[in-house]
Amino acid sequence: MLDFQSFNLSQGTLEALSSMGYTIPTDIQKKALPLVLAGEDLVGQAQTGTGKTAAFGIPIVEKVDLKAKEIQALVLVPTRELAIQVSEEIRNIGKNKRLFVLTFYGGKPLQKQRELLQKKIGKVLVGTPGRIKDLINRGYLKLDKVKILVLDEADRMLDMGFIEDIDYIISKTPKGRQTLLFSATLPKDIWALAEKYLREGYKTIKVKPEEITLKQISQEVYKVPSHMKFEKLTAILDLWQEPKVIIFVQTKLEAEDLAKALREKGYSVKAIHGDYPQKKRETVMRGFKAGEFKILVATDVASRGLDIKDVGLVINYGLPKDAESYIHRIGRTGRAGQTGTAISLMSRSEEKFLRNIMFKTKVNPMVRSI
Repeated sequence: MLDFQSFNLSQGTLEALSSMGYTIPTDIQKKALPLVLAGEDLVGQAQTGTGKTAAFGIPIVEKVDLKAKEIQALVLVPTRELAIQVSEEIRNIGKNKRLFVLTFYGGKPLQKQRELLQKKIGKVLVGTPGRIKDLINRGYLKLDKVKILVLDEADRMLDMGFIEDIDYIISKTPKGRQTLLFSATLPKDIWALAEKYLREGYKTIKVKPEEITLKQISQEVYKVPSHMKFEKLTAILDLWQEPKVIIFVQTKLEAEDLAKALREKGYSVKAIHGDYPQKKRETVMRGFKAGEFKILVATDVASRGLDIKDVGLVINYGLPKDAESYIHRIGRTGRAGQTGTAISLMSRSEEKFLRNIMFKTKVNPMVRSI
């Protein structure tokens, strides 16, 4: 059976992966690691939860020269949440190498980020396009020594309108760099990006979203009258003794109200949504990952780009309107080969959303009425 030792990784990296609980490579890692370690440019189709961060994080750790002071690897991501997650993953993989990983995104003080760059301790930089471009324009950041460039969740960055920022940032990197492009979908814009910036002869690998995101997740739907929804929710929470549970809601107000109602019932719970200052969001996520509380009530701000271990159960407190949101929500469980359960509480008015989800995902979840 293929394991990480098969890739001729350094002992320090192997020990770090073992301490992280990584034993058998995921599909994306099996396909990507030999190519990336060999220096190939790559387009990889894979969603979050497939282990793709390690697919480029491991080669970054292996290739970075600790004696060089300049930024050698740059990872561009669409959101601050993903920047934090990717940085943490690379930092953990490179902990035995004492790898320096800088994380830059909007909302953090520019002066502090400038000071970090001036110390010249950065080897790897993970950041959002807007902030990276800003740092370049101010003369704080130089990318002329970058050996590896990663565009993570490239389709989402294009959807968010970052293409001009990405073009500008890439123009500041050496032409001889290795470029890796990871995307959940591969529309024409992504192929155009690959043709423009990847070296001739680049490789393409694909991991189908349905096979990774949904296969290991048991899905159930309960038709519940609105006035009975909270009662059904607490019954589910009492029945499922999972180490971590995420409950998704539609609005920020609903997140606050539901978390408060659950706390009053004695549950260990906190909320997270887009109105929270970045520092508070980071504090909540650190606490949830560390097991300081069991239940996280979240809007869709937490449904994509976050890798949280031991989430055994995801609950939709109402179905989202589109299949993509549903997939990304329930994809917080059943990650990297693990199993998980997703339960949705659906009102009569949301049945049309279920039909759309079933059509798009080709999955028929078990539907029960109460």
